[in-house]
Amino acid sequence: MIYFDYAATTPLDMDCAEVYVKVSREFFGNSNSLHDRGGQAADILENCRAELARLLGIRKQGLYFTSGGSEGNFLAIEALLSSGKKKGKHIIAGMAEHYSIHGTLRRLKDLGYDITYLPYTSTGLIDPDVLQKSIQPETVLAIVQHVNSEIGTIQPIQEIGEICRNHNIFLHCDAVQSFGKINVISIVPYVSSLSFSGHKIYGPKGIGGVYIDPSIDWKPFFPGTSHEKGFRPGTVNVPGIAAMTVAAQKIFKRMQVDYDQFLQLRNFFITALEPILDRVKIYQAPINHQLPSILGMSITGIEGQWIMLECNRLGFEISTGSACHVGMQSPAMITKALGLDKIKAKEFIRISFGQATTEEDVKKLANGIVSIVENYPGSVVIP
Repeated sequence: MIYFDYAATTPLDMDCAEVYVKVSREFFGNSNSLHDRGGQAADILENCRAELARLLGIRKQGLYFTSGGSEGNFLAIEALLSSGKKKGKHIIAGMAEHYSIHGTLRRLKDLGYDITYLPYTSTGLIDPDVLQKSIQPETVLAIVQHVNSEIGTIQPIQEIGEICRNHNIFLHCDAVQSFGKINVISIVPYVSSLSFSGHKIYGPKGIGGVYIDPSIDWKPFFPGTSHEKGFRPGTVNVPGIAAMTVAAQKIFKRMQVDYDQFLQLRNFFITALEPILDRVKIYQAPINHQLPSILGMSITGIEGQWIMLECNRLGFEISTGSACHVGMQSPAMITKALGLDKIKAKEFIRISFGQATTEEDVKKLANGIVSIVENYPGSVVIP
């Protein structure tokens, strides 16, 4: 099988695996314990915090470790709302935010918050003018992802951040898909908080982090929590944090090389679809607002689930959207944000490249999809 679902998760890097095992076996103390082993674990923890803060261009005092992006999004939003900076119960969010964001917003709606969801333009971007017009006197928070996980578009965070700052509104940014792929340092001055995850960058699953501007006075969601300055309960996963830090160091070093390689693969793949391009729709932004490793597309007249299953039969692993949404029997969130009708929404598929992806892999996938389309039996209904 050839893997084309790197936007969902990545294989664990061997160096990271070795670090994880070493820290787990030799420095296994609880980082809050006062004995020597606890002190060793605490030293590793704080060294990792400092290194990740350096890579991200943030102050280490505002960096807290979590179990991943989903938990990070929830805790960041709750922390910002707890600050009491501004009275109000109105929140603005992108319509295609990650499902962890939508779940949190549904909870907040039940608590009396009013939510405004922003659609995407035809190029997969949020229009800052639409966001500006959506602001109300009671608006306290905006939530906009840095990179969309389903089509890879890069949102104009700097411009959105300026608008939020001018209106005394917090801005949370889900940076899970951009962390280690593009420059995140440039958006840090414009956000109140951001989240990231280890398993998207060849680190272990179950570990991630949140940055909250240290000038913000937030209150713990879980009372009585001592770990991570009260941000998150539970013994800190020092081995996971150490392994994620190694993954971050490695991917940040090769960021530009990866970007250039993914851009070449993207262009090669699109060119190889030439026999069926009249039926292919690629959802993308101009290249300066597009992560090249993620390609969201549809093929007219064929459901995405059919394409995915046929690809799997031929030895290619692709997806029909975010893995966190699989099984919900509803189209990817991006299709709603783009204003697609139900038929077009069900045609959506996602292909994503990783460090192991080769031009030969991409050629085989493109040829496989061309063959699937040319041999499509007709009307196939997938329940």
